[in-house]
Amino acid sequence: MAEPSTQENGPDVRVERDGGIAIVTIDRPRALNALSPEVLSTILGTFEALAAEGSDVRGVLLTGAGGRAFVAGADIRAMAQFTPEQAEETARLGHRVAAAIEGLAAPVIACVDGFALGGGLELALACDFIYATDASSFGQPEVHLGLIPGFGGTVRLPRAVGLARAKELIYTGRRIDTAEALAIGLVARSFADRESLFAGARATLDEVGANAAPAVGLAKRVLVDAAGRRTESATELEVAGFGDAFRTQDMREGVAAFVEKREPEFTGA
Repeated sequence: MAEPSTQENGPDVRVERDGGIAIVTIDRPRALNALSPEVLSTILGTFEALAAEGSDVRGVLLTGAGGRAFVAGADIRAMAQFTPEQAEETARLGHRVAAAIEGLAAPVIACVDGFALGGGLELALACDFIYATDASSFGQPEVHLGLIPGFGGTVRLPRAVGLARAKELIYTGRRIDTAEALAIGLVARSFADRESLFAGARATLDEVGANAAPAVGLAKRVLVDAAGRRTESATELEVAGFGDAFRTQDMREGVAAFVEKREPEFTGA
C-alpha cells in the first residue's frame, strides 16, 4: 500500500488520501477540536471538494486529532457574543455542513475517539454511521448552557435512537459512554483503541468498495431523503432509486455476473 498523502485543507482541517479513501481530520487538539464558524466553513469546503471528485472517492473517515476528542462541541468562546441573528447564521452553516456530508455519494464513517459532545455529536450523526473507541463519550449538553442543539441534533438524534431516548438525552444533557451508545443504536461498532478503530473502519470501506459504487450512492440517497417522511412518500423515493439503478452499467454487469456464476467487475459507471 502506498503511503497516504496529506494536504492542509484550510484552518484546522487536514485531509489525507489513501487510494480512494479520504481521511478528514479536525485538527484543533488544544481546543478539543471545537467547531468555530471558520472550521465549519472549512469542513463544508472539504466535503464539497470531495463531492466534485465523484467516483474517485469511495469512502471518507471523519475524525478529530489529539486522542482526547472527536469534537467536544461548538466553539462556545467564539459564540459567546453572538446576536440571535449571528447564532441563526452559524446554525445554518452547521446544517449546510451536515447536508454536504449526507449528500456525498460515498459512505462517511465518523471515527470517534474521545468526546463527541454537542456539535461534535451532531457532526457524527450526519455521517452514515459512527464507530468509536471504548473510551469515547457522547452527549447533547446544550441545555447546561441555556441552549438547544443547533446543528441537527433535534432532528437526527431521534432518528438514531428513537424520540423518547433523544428527548431524555437532550433534556438532561447527560453524557453516555460507548457501551450505552452501542446499546441504544447510536454507535454501530466499538473498538478497543484508535488503531483498531481505524483498521475496522478501513475494512468496512473496503467491503463497501467491492460493491457497485452507483448502487451504494443510490441507497444512501434514498436512505437520507426518506428519513422522517410518510411511508407513501418514502417508498416513492425508493421506487425512483430502484429505477435509476437500472440506468447504470454496474447493474447490468452485476446481473450478468450472477447469471453467469462469476464475480462481477464493477467500473463505477
